[in-house]
Amino acid sequence: QVQLVESGGGLVQTGGSMRLSCVASGSVFTINRLGWYRQVPGKSRAMVAYIDSHGLTEYANSVEGRFTISRDNSKNTVYLQMDSLEPEDTAIYFCLAETVSIQYWGQGTQVTVSS
Repeated sequence: QVQLVESGGGLVQTGGSMRLSCVASGSVFTINRLGWYRQVPGKSRAMVAYIDSHGLTEYANSVEGRFTISRDNSKNTVYLQMDSLEPEDTAIYFCLAETVSIQYWGQGTQVTVSS
């Protein structure tokens, strides 16, 4: 079992920055990839960024160049640095940990970007 706890959400103005954190606990040695997804009302959860155990990253086209995912293995933490935020980035952001066979999700943190 892996438990994930996100933090860092809130309200920010257009063009501003915000950093989300996600701390993993439990069987963290089973984690292959860590990622961030986001969801707005009425839509499916969408991938934002991934980072694997080697530090290789993947981004959604909509955030490429504005968001940066990173991980600190010593702290079992994955971060999402969000810059140049736009109102379209408003969503609930979820942390994801992938093992060989299971996906674990955090409870989500609200990010609101005001215009």
